[in-house]
Amino acid sequence: MRRPRVSEGECDVQALLDLVDARFDAQVQFLSSLVREPSDNPPGNCAPHAAMTAALLEGFGFRVERHPVPQARVEAAGMKSVTNLVVRHRFGDGPVIALNAHGDVVPPGEGWSADPYGAEIRGDALYGRGAAVSKSDFATYAFALKALIDSGARIGGTVELHLTYDEETGGLLGPAWLLEEGIVAPDYAICAGFSYAVTVAHNGCLHLEVTVSGKSAHAARPDSGHDALEAATGVLQALYGHRCELQAIRSATPGIEHPTLVVGLIEGGINTNVVPDRVTLRLDRRVVPEEDATRARERIEAVVHDAVCDRPGIGVEIREVLATVPMRSLPGADMLTRALQAAAREITGSYIPAEGVPLYTDARLYCEAGVPTVIYGAGPRTLLEANGHRADEHVRLNDMRLATKTVALALARLLGDA
Repeated sequence: MRRPRVSEGECDVQALLDLVDARFDAQVQFLSSLVREPSDNPPGNCAPHAAMTAALLEGFGFRVERHPVPQARVEAAGMKSVTNLVVRHRFGDGPVIALNAHGDVVPPGEGWSADPYGAEIRGDALYGRGAAVSKSDFATYAFALKALIDSGARIGGTVELHLTYDEETGGLLGPAWLLEEGIVAPDYAICAGFSYAVTVAHNGCLHLEVTVSGKSAHAARPDSGHDALEAATGVLQALYGHRCELQAIRSATPGIEHPTLVVGLIEGGINTNVVPDRVTLRLDRRVVPEEDATRARERIEAVVHDAVCDRPGIGVEIREVLATVPMRSLPGADMLTRALQAAAREITGSYIPAEGVPLYTDARLYCEAGVPTVIYGAGPRTLLEANGHRADEHVRLNDMRLATKTVALALARLLGDA
């Protein structure tokens, strides 16, 4: 992969920022349209949202490539349709910088004070599922690129928008597929994030399915069966004990504390009057950047097997549902960090730190492909503040404005080789 020198060229900074302001109402309307079109995953029928987004982008003058993922692969991933979008604008010779955000979202759930697909503006915030994670960065990146194009900045290189649709189920049909198919091959990447920090590392994640098997029996004669639920209770107690142990593993990455473990789903049983013969647990184990994911999984397997080893008639199977590696900083990523920090200071007058976060994102997929990557975009200081994945998810519109200006200015400086 080439690593050309990136020096500063000519850019009328004020003209660039004025273009963002002049089009901000259109940017908000664009985001509103994205929020109003459902793209819940599951069920993962995301091609209609991509079609609408592509048409809107073409209305702004972009040339949009539509890349549908083969249906067999989509269905194998438990989704219904995925079309990834790529926009490329070449300013001249130089590096390719990708801007990646995802348009699939988790289902809205209960507890909303606004229509989750209403894109209601309340005060200075737009409410709706995906408003913060991460449809706002479809808007951030598209309008930053549009401002950069129309500013007439004398810069080189290429900016690409990678708008993908399966982050909520792992990203393997989004950035991973685009990269492995050779559809994209960026030199650097900036992925969807929040405005008050540059994220340079994040956790990996293991999703494991534990199936505890026994033997059914009539509830009047429980002694003639082997109770899978009773055994699963022992497994749960052992896992929660292991969760306490994980707090002793401390990460050296600012913003990340320690590994976590959550049992998020339990299914099993036949009927009220039948001894359960099968219980399934789904668990989420977050892996900090300093950990080895293989050893983390081996430890969980040992904990589960030890919990049932002395129970006659009980068996366990463990299946890997998802395995994502931690995002770790690669050589060259510090250049992106410095450019974003300098632009943010110029735009806001404040310093934004470089830190890690305990969640996982598609950014890791670019890192796995050897692409220096950081995370930065529209949004507040924390995921909790934005109600990401919760009721009343929202993005403050001024945060989107500031992020758009910051990205546009950082790109101008990074690609300023004219």
